[in-house]
Amino acid sequence: MKEYLAILVFIISVFGLNSCDRPVCNNENPIFDIENPESEKYKAELAEQLKNIDTSELSYWLKGYKNKNGVESLDFYIQGDELCAVINLTVTNWNGLEDIRKRRGIGRRGAEFKNLRFKIVKNPNATSFVYNSFDYLID
Repeated sequence: MKEYLAILVFIISVFGLNSCDRPVCNNENPIFDIENPESEKYKAELAEQLKNIDTSELSYWLKGYKNKNGVESLDFYIQGDELCAVINLTVTNWNGLEDIRKRRGIGRRGAEFKNLRFKIVKNPNATSFVYNSFDYLID
């Protein structure tokens, strides 16, 4: 009986781990393959792509936390029918994200953020994405 229980626990664990994975996406934009997500070329192309896509159809999964020169940000995988990229969101308002900030993303990587909202800030020299809010996350 213990062997069956152990097998059942193993199967449930494997299923649970696989259910957190984001779907495979295939990138067809060479800029997203060649450039680094932090490069201006990558960010400018992503901003351009986002202008032409129904953003309500996009999905977001937490990739990680960064603190670069005192500027805190979160990286997300961003996917849709026509988009497969990484977006770096600068975060100044951590309401609802306190645990992620405190643990520097550990324990939430791979979590799906539903209805993630952000603004695109463009100036002549740089493009950036600034976190606004999200509805809920699926961990």
